[in-house]
Amino acid sequence: MSGFAISLTRAGASACMIAAIGMSTALAQAAAPAAPAAGGALNFTADFAGMASLKTLATQGKGKIAVLLPETTTSARYTAFDEPYLKQAFTAVGLPADQFIISNAGGSEQTELTQAQSAISQGATVLIMDPISSGVGASIEAYAKMRGVQVIDYDRLTLGGDRSYYVSFDNVAVGKLIGQGMTSCIQAWNVKTPTVLVMRGAATDNNATLFAQGYNGVLQPLFDNKTYTKAGEPAGTWDPAVARTTFEQQFTANNKINAVVTPNDDNANAIIAYLKTLKVPAKTFPTTGQDATLTGLQNVLNGYQCGTVYKAIYLEAQAAVALALYLRAGQKPPATLVNGNTPDTQQKKDVPSVLLTPIWVTSANLATTVVKDKFVPQAQLCAGDTAAACRSAGIQ
Repeated sequence: MSGFAISLTRAGASACMIAAIGMSTALAQAAAPAAPAAGGALNFTADFAGMASLKTLATQGKGKIAVLLPETTTSARYTAFDEPYLKQAFTAVGLPADQFIISNAGGSEQTELTQAQSAISQGATVLIMDPISSGVGASIEAYAKMRGVQVIDYDRLTLGGDRSYYVSFDNVAVGKLIGQGMTSCIQAWNVKTPTVLVMRGAATDNNATLFAQGYNGVLQPLFDNKTYTKAGEPAGTWDPAVARTTFEQQFTANNKINAVVTPNDDNANAIIAYLKTLKVPAKTFPTTGQDATLTGLQNVLNGYQCGTVYKAIYLEAQAAVALALYLRAGQKPPATLVNGNTPDTQQKKDVPSVLLTPIWVTSANLATTVVKDKFVPQAQLCAGDTAAACRSAGIQ
């Protein structure tokens, strides 16, 4: 394998979709992937067919590849998408079932550490790890290094850790899409004198910091020139119940708030549920989101959420498995796979990274993104009160 370019089939159409729905040029640029580099191409697609080109690589090297997933409660993605997609990627390259391990820590840092130790004792030579926190991630990486095991940070970077690579979506770009989606929505929904509460994810999650860097970069100039008023930026959380309580407190103290940057769909839904108790009409109070959850997408269709960032997890799973195969085979991954760097702010150094392209999804391009990819079941998406909105969005 001399090198290949990543072709993000679903993401490749994203710029056209965004232009079609009249978003800004800047938003279209943020969602459009870089052109593939020269050389043979490996297509990371929804059918996993391109992974077959790595079958020879999968026969090289020794040891198992172990995946450590973090939890099952605050995000359904790990059991619904990451685990099955990772299994599909391993299978597509012909890796036998006894050569890979996938475990989930269920939200327990001690369990994640124990699972890592167990995987190494079972012969794992490469770990793909989504750390619950940088603390446990650094402990696992130190343990692995002492035993000659390489680690790939998956989706979430371990600050102060000792990993070899990082695989994720471009999380600053995710934040930019959230910020630009908010500005487009404020205009489209004709929000007068926007007073925006800026909410964050958990402080222990480096992704939350990167998201905030992205959306604050979009919004801060608008706060500075008084186009918008910043109502505050309270402490962050990924717990929807805490997010709702925080919002209620902020809104009670300042009822001029008429827009809120919410960093994911679950937090947005908690706030939307509260706004509904106040009889706030659709398309009047912008919220944002991320993860393209079923509930989040229904909120988008029904006009309670401006949009959501769609991260096609099947791309992330394939990229992580491809990278792990290179490490297992003792080969340096090509520059066309490792296409960027992510700063570890604790170590003050850049981590070589595979950075994938997110997509901003609204009702205008929902049919050609998450529905086409079967990321959510159409029958569930369009059930009940959402049926009419689905028809209006061209989802039949």
